[in-house]
Amino acid sequence: MDAAQAAELAGIDAIGQASLVAAGELTAVELLEAAIIRLEAARSLNAVIDDLFEHGRAQAADLDADSRKSPLHGVPFLLKDLDASLAGTREAMGSRALRTYVATETAWIVDRYLSAGLVVFGKTNTPEWGNHCTTEPSLFGPTVNPWSPSITPGGSSGGSASAVAAGVVPAASGGDGTGSIRVPASCCGLVGLKPRRGRSSFAPGAGHSLEGLVNSHALTRTVRDTAALLDVIAGTAPGDPYHAAPPATSYLNAIAEAPAVQRILMTTASPFPGPAADPVVVSAVEAAGRLLGEIGHIVETGAPTIDPDVVADAIAVLHNVSNVGLHALATSHLGREPAEDEFEPSTWVMVREGFTTSGAAYAGAIDAVHAQTRRFVAGMAGHDVLLVPTLLTTPPPYGLLGEPRGTTRAFFDVEFATTGWTSLANVTGWAAISLPLGTTDDGLPIGVQLMAPDETVLLQLAAQLEAAAPWAGRHPPLWVGVN
Repeated sequence: MDAAQAAELAGIDAIGQASLVAAGELTAVELLEAAIIRLEAARSLNAVIDDLFEHGRAQAADLDADSRKSPLHGVPFLLKDLDASLAGTREAMGSRALRTYVATETAWIVDRYLSAGLVVFGKTNTPEWGNHCTTEPSLFGPTVNPWSPSITPGGSSGGSASAVAAGVVPAASGGDGTGSIRVPASCCGLVGLKPRRGRSSFAPGAGHSLEGLVNSHALTRTVRDTAALLDVIAGTAPGDPYHAAPPATSYLNAIAEAPAVQRILMTTASPFPGPAADPVVVSAVEAAGRLLGEIGHIVETGAPTIDPDVVADAIAVLHNVSNVGLHALATSHLGREPAEDEFEPSTWVMVREGFTTSGAAYAGAIDAVHAQTRRFVAGMAGHDVLLVPTLLTTPPPYGLLGEPRGTTRAFFDVEFATTGWTSLANVTGWAAISLPLGTTDDGLPIGVQLMAPDETVLLQLAAQLEAAAPWAGRHPPLWVGVN
């Protein structure tokens, strides 16, 4: 496999690459070596922080010896370095305090990836503990957005998004607690689905994360890859506290069918106080609404309401308590308490507030999340889907979404002024998908977001939009493939 051949494969999505293996045109080993060549060519992006080449080569060789072929058999794949542990490999989670931490267990979701024939050969950059909607940890340094070195790739799944957007791999794993899949998808021009709550498992280490705010999935360039990967991770492990009802048919099969006419509520206004959405973002959302109307759906203007103070306070409390867990993990690993320079300044704010958070405040935050979910759902009565911006702004610069603000609540006030609706999908447990439907005047990507109680209709709508306004041919300046 030479560099030219490796570059030609960059634009082929995961299902397309697997079909080459199934047809005998390429082997899993050859796909992997091509991905490694592309990764080496994209080192300046700082998207991958740990190479697992020998793991990948051994796995690919085993797959080539296996006559069984799944829809993703032999596809090179990268794991986000958070909530996607692989036993025996480092799991720093973006933290200086955990820079030598080695996972002792493989996450259930990673076992599903491996069983599906995805070839894992690296870990991607992420901010500490997934706290930020940007990826610029002091441990590994910032990840570069392939579209422009002046804008963040988003976070916390920014390393995965950068690698996929550049063409290193067709897909990489991610996680989403207030927008950490969808924000990078918007910044990097990708498809980013946050599944509904309970769609997959946090086994063996946890029942859920951030009291159900976090969901895991992936960043891709095509809707069919997103659907196929959701088929891989959908399910429940023994002992899970709850799970989502399984779909009537596979997600990959479902996107071949048009959904029933959907009643779509559309808004470009933020649910939180702050500046109005950028006009280019407004235009992208409105264009998506017109397109959905032309396809045959009913699009009306309006939005559910929530109490923004209650939601922001609850999210702050949940993050504070979660970061106390990071402190405990780091203390256990180090055999001492972390030093000041072993956590990010914004993490210390959350940890210290977490130490003083009462049990009553924590329980109150959980109750508030549930109460605001009921208010949100009541506001969607008579409608099936919510159409909103992914980000209220164009892709933001570095140094905005990761800085300490004195309090955790102030930190999230700054985040929500940029992200707007993303956290509401986490609060409610609804599924949400960001699609690269818009661009700025200078060609930077703009994501448009759809939310619904379940993933099937979102994927079907996304497939309709992808067919009507295809985006696969748009590549960033730092694309490693052949244009």
